[in-house]
Amino acid sequence: MTATFDADLDEDARVIAETAAAFAAKKIAPFALEWDQTHHFPVDVLREAAELGMAAIYCAEDVGGSGLSRLDGVRIFEQLAHADPAVGAFLSIHNMCTWMIDRYGTDDQRRAWVPRLASMQAVASYCLTEPGAGSDAAALATRAVREGDDYVLTGVKQFISGAGVSDVYVVMARTGGGGPRGISTFIVDRDTPGLSFGAQERKMGWHAQPTAQVILDGVRIPSSRLLGNEEGIGFGIAMNGLNGGRLNIAASSLGGAQSAFDRAAAYVASREAFGGKLIDEPTIRFTLADMATALRASRLMLHDAARALDNEAPDKVERCAMAKRYVTDACFTVADQALQLHGGYGYLAEYGLEKIVRDLRVHRILEGTNEIMRVVVGRSIAARFAES
Repeated sequence: MTATFDADLDEDARVIAETAAAFAAKKIAPFALEWDQTHHFPVDVLREAAELGMAAIYCAEDVGGSGLSRLDGVRIFEQLAHADPAVGAFLSIHNMCTWMIDRYGTDDQRRAWVPRLASMQAVASYCLTEPGAGSDAAALATRAVREGDDYVLTGVKQFISGAGVSDVYVVMARTGGGGPRGISTFIVDRDTPGLSFGAQERKMGWHAQPTAQVILDGVRIPSSRLLGNEEGIGFGIAMNGLNGGRLNIAASSLGGAQSAFDRAAAYVASREAFGGKLIDEPTIRFTLADMATALRASRLMLHDAARALDNEAPDKVERCAMAKRYVTDACFTVADQALQLHGGYGYLAEYGLEKIVRDLRVHRILEGTNEIMRVVVGRSIAARFAES
């Protein structure tokens, strides 16, 4: 299937998108169904993606990053997810962690960690959610207590992608009082004593990446692992990381939905019923038209939000939330419609449609549920009208 690009891409942007599409078509797409069925986490393939600069896309070049824009990033993740949303989505999480260290870390932290993450010599996981603190992230209970030159971390993180396999865990923990201002961020190695992992979760989708609890039982780390060398800024770090994470997950939904659409359009163009091609039926064409419109609207909204983040627009948080909410909802619907157009065949694993539907479903939950995205957008609207 041919990759979808904007017609007005400049040469550099087109090369970046085409490189991601070619890599995904060769290294990911042929194996996506197998990885899903065997629950295989293709770290070797992710490291090949890192060789092309896809593991530190918008990190600084002085520490091994690619120095690209958020807009470049969403184009890359769309192409990766066109081949396999589960694999593309994990790489987006790794990029988020790498960016957080690059953006907020001290010079020593950046130089110690980002080159390893950029090459994926070390794989990273993001640890915010807890069993009792999901959407209400500011209520997290994991604690980090200062003891001399060390911090001792105790708590449990839930639904952590890469848990047990990743080498580095970016952990949000409470160093102060209640609320967001008492939260700090730490960098924790997998082999640190006291760090362990729960059983691998059995999930509806995302079978090509592991998910488990991260358990911190008196994990002692040096104070040099406090990100930014400053307590109390962790919630801001986590939320700013999620702005980009939301765009990347939306891009992963867009890539998966575009793949589903491409498959459905090809199927109805070749399938004969009632004396003609299915694509000649007006109702089929109307469905395809709605799907194509949703994909176009999603791409435009996603790219608009990415530009807002690149330009540090005052309303960047609102636009990222809007894009995440709209794109993940709309693209899940497109994937479901693509399955429907295949009839009974869409329900069979070998056609790949049911996998896309399963993988895209979680995108409406993670990086902030879509209900929370409505809260974010509604709060911004209320604030504007309160000022007027």
